[in-house]
Order: sequence, then C-alpha cells, then structure tokens
Amino acid sequence: MALLLQTLFSATALADAGRNRSSGGSNELPSSRSAKKKKKLSAARLSSPSNPFVKHCVKLRLSSSYRRSQGSALVVGLTPIMEVCRFWQLNSGELSNIECLLLLDGMEIPEMLNLPSISIVHVSPHVIKKLSGVQSVDSTEAVALIKIPRSFYDMLGEHKEEIYPSWFPLPNRLLVLDGIQDPGNLGTLLRSSMAFRWSAVFLLPGCCDPFNDKAIRAARGASFQLPIICGSWSHLESLTRRFRMKMMGGHPENYGESSHQISVLSAALADALSSEPLCLVLGSEGEGLSHQALQSCQLLSIPMAGMFESLNVSVAGGIFLYMLQPERNSGKMFTFLLLFN
Repeated sequence: MALLLQTLFSATALADAGRNRSSGGSNELPSSRSAKKKKKLSAARLSSPSNPFVKHCVKLRLSSSYRRSQGSALVVGLTPIMEVCRFWQLNSGELSNIECLLLLDGMEIPEMLNLPSISIVHVSPHVIKKLSGVQSVDSTEAVALIKIPRSFYDMLGEHKEEIYPSWFPLPNRLLVLDGIQDPGNLGTLLRSSMAFRWSAVFLLPGCCDPFNDKAIRAARGASFQLPIICGSWSHLESLTRRFRMKMMGGHPENYGESSHQISVLSAALADALSSEPLCLVLGSEGEGLSHQALQSCQLLSIPMAGMFESLNVSVAGGIFLYMLQPERNSGKMFTFLLLFN
C-alpha cells in the first residue's frame, strides 16, 4: 500500500512538473528520499482512470481474494464512510484504519477526515466512475480505502476453538447466514444485526464476501463495525456448545420439509427466549436452510396472511432480528420503523 501511494505521489509530481514547464516554472521533482518520508498525499489529484493506483482500487472492489491478500476494502459513498468513522471515533477515538480518501473534484474534505494520517486525493469524474462502478457521480462523491478490521475472522480450513473467547465476553445473539449469495441481502442483514444489537454474524460457506462493494453499500458501514466470522459448520457447532446457545432456524411454515415441527414466532415466544443465548440460522431464498441446519435447529416461522410461501430473506431476517433482540421492548419499535424507511 505504501509503495502504491508513493507511486501515486510520483505520478502527481510528474503531472505538476509538466504544468510548471508549460508555465515557465520549476520542473524539479521531489527526491526519492523525500517521497519516502511523505506520509500523506496532501492535495494530490488523479485524472486518469488508467493510473496504477486506480487499477489497484478497482481490483479491490472486484476481487474478494485480492481484498483478503491486501487486507483492505473499497467503500463507495460518503454516507457509509462517515458512519464507519463515527463508530470508530466513538469506540476507539481514532481513524487509523482509513488509508486513503478519494474525493471528487470540488468536494471539501470532511472535517472528521482531515487528519495527517489519512492521504487525501482529489479525482476527476471519470476516475470516480471507474472506482465506484457507478455511472452517476451524484451519490459517489467519495471513495475510501479502509483496512479490513480485526473484528473479521476467516476460520475456514482451521479449527481454532480457543479463539472464540477473544471475540466478545459472552455472545448473547448470533446471526448465522447459510449460503446467502446476494450482496444486497447480506448487507441489509448486517445492518439490521447492528441496529438490533446482535453480538456477531457467522457466515457459512457459500455466502458472498461481506466486503463486496454492494454488500458494504447495503450494510451502510456495518461490515466494519460488527464482528463477522467466516467458518464451517463444525466451527459453528463448537461455538454454540461452548456458549450453550440455543439454535433456531428461520423456515417458512408451508415450505418443503413438512415433517419438521415448526414453531410460530410471537411476542410471547420472544419474551420467553429473551434471557437465553440464541443462534439464529437463515438460509438462502433459493435453497432455504441446509440439511445440517434443519437437523440441528428448532424451526421458527413468521405468521403471514394470504397464500404467500415466504418473504425475502432480508425482510424476514429483519423481523426475526427485531423480535428476538436482547431485552426486547415496545420502545424499540420506533428504531425498527426507521430502519426500513
């Protein structure tokens, strides 16, 4: 990352030198030693979509494996960027995870982000479109490179049971996503989990990357705030045994496996479970819960009028997460309504 920023600085300096030559000014470039010492790209500007740094950012947006190898993700839009910043500032008082902020030409630097540790780069409309993958620049006036937080764990291929206690003192509510491939649905469920104070989210194999650009946009910054674990079913079973969590699975009442007993979600049931550590498993819309989830979970359905077979998983998940949140009370309904406005 430091090398890419240095490359960007050098490219910017070359462009400035060209402008100086055309106006009769000095064409001296900064020495390599001074470039290495520079920690912040103050007032740098990019106008070419083919710049190596732009290509690096686009690859971060498009490739999950590249994001993991670099340890960074691209966040598009000032609103999710600021939500992440406010959360970090409130909890740790620092914004050291933000590596670079790219602003559309003419945009003022937000006061919260005008820090020596954050490299600021102004970019042309062509570059912002390339970075964001969105043709309109109206809602993409800012893009940020942010380090993937330590609260994200990828345990696939390992069985590190001893790591569980380091996540949080005691997991009270755990949302498990089983094969959720749509980034919009996954991001919305992350956002709902954060709003209703669930402890963490566990992603089983087959789920999309929570740092996919569309998932980040739907999550509105929750991907960087909520503990997220990628693991196998054996990891999940180990966790639920260690913390004695009751496993429940969201399942339509009249869908598929009629041989399984299905309880109906109600206020009385939610109140009875309010003090019990819960693990809620949600399956994909196409496949539903996996065979392992059907065998391991107490199945729970949402009562519905009419002949509808099921709800969109993010809508159903929002209802489950609200009703089963810790210390649920009627005063939280206002938050529930605001979330879906």
